[in-house]
Amino acid sequence: MELVRATEAAAIRASSWVGKGRKNDADGAAVDGMRAFLSTVHFDGVVVIGEGEKDNAPMLFNGEHVGDGLGPSCDIAVDPVEGTSLTAAGRPNALSVLAVSDRGSMYDPSAVFYMDKLVAGPEGVGVVDIRNPIAENIRALAKAKRKSVDDIRVAVLDRPRHEKLIAEIREAGAGVHLLLDGDVAGGITAASYDSPVDLCVGIGGSPEGIITACAVKGLGGLIQGVLAPRDDAERQKALDAGHVLDRVLEADDLVRGDNTYFVATGITSGDLVRGVERTSRVIRTESLVLRSASGTVRRVISEHLPAKW
Repeated sequence: MELVRATEAAAIRASSWVGKGRKNDADGAAVDGMRAFLSTVHFDGVVVIGEGEKDNAPMLFNGEHVGDGLGPSCDIAVDPVEGTSLTAAGRPNALSVLAVSDRGSMYDPSAVFYMDKLVAGPEGVGVVDIRNPIAENIRALAKAKRKSVDDIRVAVLDRPRHEKLIAEIREAGAGVHLLLDGDVAGGITAASYDSPVDLCVGIGGSPEGIITACAVKGLGGLIQGVLAPRDDAERQKALDAGHVLDRVLEADDLVRGDNTYFVATGITSGDLVRGVERTSRVIRTESLVLRSASGTVRRVISEHLPAKW
């Protein structure tokens, strides 16, 4: 519940900027809200995935210590606004997210910003593989889920780089669920039980891949990733950092162990949770909480007095 309070604070602060076309203001407000509440959490957290390097981001920067400094030592991954463009435009699926695991367990993808990812639910474990052609994965997953290929839906970020991938999905007979932004929500939806989305594939942010892995572990699903450098300079930076670029990163490579927590609070309503709702009497939030050790999925609906905000 301490972690939920941090994402709730970020979502409430960001919600004041929904639809106003000012994504940086939304992000800044969310960072301030999240950081204030994280300072009260009983743990010694180090931000592994944050808002950037210290010189560029004074709040929640990579390497910053958060919490009260007592209790368990943890790695922290934060995205106070997952979908800043969605928030600015007033579109669905904007979230505030936070992931926590044991100290030293999170993969550091800082050398390469993008990663090719594949996410599926428990039925996809041992069935689909990022190294296989997408059509083969679709057919295999359809068989495992006892569905027709025609009924398979694949989430993909709507980007020019995915034009060929989208065409291949449709040629295989499956449908495409285009994501305007926010592939964390897309990945979690694909890994969730009884979801209309069966698979999430394509190139998205590497930091988002780590956050998604924490959630997927709580859902018992599958995530695989391969680093995708944008150019020769980034490729060399990755090699210098010791990364093997053709290595398939499994869930345990992205976040080790079975002690992960993932929390998401809706800023705008979407596939996972409802967004912040303001009435004359309360501010209502909905959050999703996943814990890998117990395999529990919790939904937390909270009502906040506006006077306190």
